[in-house]
Amino acid sequence: MTSSRFLPGPTRRALLAAAAALAATTGAAPPPGGRPAPAQDPYDALRRRWLDLTLGTGYDPAAEPYASRLAETGARARALRDTMRPAADSLWPGHPFDPPAGITLSHSRLWTMTQAYVQPGTGLTGDPGLLADVLRGLDHLSATVYHPGTTPHGNWWEWQIGTPRLLTDIVAALYEPAGADRIAAACAAVDHFVPDSALADYSGTSTGANRVDLCRSVALRGVLGRAPAKIALARDALSPVFPYVTEGDGLHADGSFVQHTRVAYSGTYGQVLLDGLGRLFALLAGSDWEITDPARQNVLDSVERAFAPLVLDGLVMDSVNGRAISRGLLEDDDLHVMRSDHFHGGQLIAAVTLLAEGASRAERERWHARVKGWIERDTVVPVLTARQFGVADLARLHAVAAAPLPAAPEPTGHHLFAAMDRAVHRRPGFTVNIAMASDRIAHYECGNGENPRGWHTGAGMVSWWAPGLGDQYTDWYWPTVDWYRLPGTTVSTRRLPDRAGGEWGEPRPDVRWVGGTTDGEYAAVGQHLKGLGSTLDARKSWFCADDAVICLGAGITCRDGVPVETVVDNRNLGASGTAVLTRGPRWAHLEGHGGWLVLDGDLRTLREDRTGAWSDINTTSTTERRTRRWQTLWLDHGTDPTGATYAYVLLPGATRHDVTRRAADRHWLRILANDAGRQAVDVPALGLTAANFWQPGTAGPLTAASPASVLLRRHGRTATLRVSEPTRTGEPVEIVWDHPVREVLSAPASVQILATGRRLRLLVTPGTACTGHECELALS
Repeated sequence: MTSSRFLPGPTRRALLAAAAALAATTGAAPPPGGRPAPAQDPYDALRRRWLDLTLGTGYDPAAEPYASRLAETGARARALRDTMRPAADSLWPGHPFDPPAGITLSHSRLWTMTQAYVQPGTGLTGDPGLLADVLRGLDHLSATVYHPGTTPHGNWWEWQIGTPRLLTDIVAALYEPAGADRIAAACAAVDHFVPDSALADYSGTSTGANRVDLCRSVALRGVLGRAPAKIALARDALSPVFPYVTEGDGLHADGSFVQHTRVAYSGTYGQVLLDGLGRLFALLAGSDWEITDPARQNVLDSVERAFAPLVLDGLVMDSVNGRAISRGLLEDDDLHVMRSDHFHGGQLIAAVTLLAEGASRAERERWHARVKGWIERDTVVPVLTARQFGVADLARLHAVAAAPLPAAPEPTGHHLFAAMDRAVHRRPGFTVNIAMASDRIAHYECGNGENPRGWHTGAGMVSWWAPGLGDQYTDWYWPTVDWYRLPGTTVSTRRLPDRAGGEWGEPRPDVRWVGGTTDGEYAAVGQHLKGLGSTLDARKSWFCADDAVICLGAGITCRDGVPVETVVDNRNLGASGTAVLTRGPRWAHLEGHGGWLVLDGDLRTLREDRTGAWSDINTTSTTERRTRRWQTLWLDHGTDPTGATYAYVLLPGATRHDVTRRAADRHWLRILANDAGRQAVDVPALGLTAANFWQPGTAGPLTAASPASVLLRRHGRTATLRVSEPTRTGEPVEIVWDHPVREVLSAPASVQILATGRRLRLLVTPGTACTGHECELALS
């Protein structure tokens, strides 16, 4: 059913104004002056299509959840209208134009009022007084601050992205009542703040998701101003976004997405990229400006290769949300929505659904199956009623949920995003995410008063989920966690100042060996760790197997004069959690969560209540304080350790029986090496041997002549050997497996077989990416 129309108003003038505004969403409005629109006017067609994408079609405004959402829009618009007080330096009291965030916020509030005017069922649909107030506010912003006479200052994003996106949406929706002068003023403002030069070079702030946002505003400005050259410029300026990059911002061939040069950002900036491209692909499809660059297929491929592995039951993992992990509840958020991992996941799901409109039928069906699965499994923040969505996204998501196709389950497999120092290990009963840092990827990002204490989020933080634990990092996790005891990390307990190391991803460790190798099921992952603001130096490895992650640490050395700790885990138990922690020889189990085997180290535990506010870690967030209960498990390496080690096994979702049984099985795991030169394990039941060589050496049957990561899987009379070079020097790597090998069944051109027979010798020319090189072997 299409959107209904409700046209209140006491006068003929009001009726005509409302009819013009409402019809803009469906194409029935005449252009200014009352003349009939040309049947095939391309600019009107594009503007109407944009409004369909933005405001929604195909839903019943009297049905839920649309009726409630439209009513909420009307209520918020009414409150904003009542409090709008134009002044020389503001449009709403308490929100000055300096800093420029006040400009974006003012346009955002006018956009809410605009939606209440043009959408049905808001209680203010077609209200002439509301229209007058929106136009009055728009005129005030245009006259006082957002016009060609203003020199931008402060945060560039507010001037070039935040404000023009909203301004062009408002003018598109109110095209007829706005009139020619306001349209011209809006176009002139966009031309001033987003000049053609902003799209000339693919550098600086005009890359990745930012470039897509800039193109979005320029394209719509071209539509509104009937300027074909502007639309063509926006289309052509998207082309640098599509190819894979080998460093810096954009999509990498291994599925990594980087923004701000050195920050893993698939979850937030990645969502902006997909959403913006989805809108522009759909907007320009079939027009004279259709996006036909064949490299756009890389973006479509990224849905399943780059983004889906990081989405779990509706959430997107916080290790790729950058400084956005600190937002929580924003002070000036009229919706009062918690910006959590599920919020960002919902945004990404909606972006995939939108992008699907421009994909092939096969792609669309696969993506819809994934989306349907995420919708069905998200019980923490149900997607189909999530308050973050407007009716347009809700309509698209409900259409997918109702489609006669099966929901796709969460897939298993290992995804190593080496270009952004992240790994995701997915098994039938759990998912694990590892976050690291190197000279390519920052320890953390802070900026704009956000995330000032994320210091150790790249120090090997291990996040994990098992059934029923989807809110582990959602429920006031970040404002109440001990920032020196993030799970999986090894840290010096030296106190750090807020924003230590610098802002915008500036702090990076001077290390190269970060990454590993995977066969898509199991993996060897490693990190040469250097502490932020610390003398800490360590080697950390995670060997990801079928029901466990084996965690080794070695060479742990520090001269800070304070204790050094490895945090085995730190679990959020909720407001007053009572989960029982049980301990035995070499093991521990937390009821409802999982267990740990401690093979090297003295496990310490602490249960404590911690209180915090989002404003503690974000200057724009609320000051409301909440308390959460925490269960911490850690290993104390002492003050100023030299060459300290640890070894433990994470068993996510395991029962107590599972843990005690595994602890009693002395044959399940052999640690082949754990020192500053090599770390290696053997799991005989899986036929798995895995090693990280930090320097040349031997571990069990494997020898590496230079730094390497090696994964060996035995399958009866065959085996697969996979090798990568995480240091990315490109120098050849010689590997020896001391085991009889009859012949090499297959190998890529990058692998030279030096010898078979009693032992295998091969030489790998790895290239400069942390890519695995796999050989299939026949055993003697």
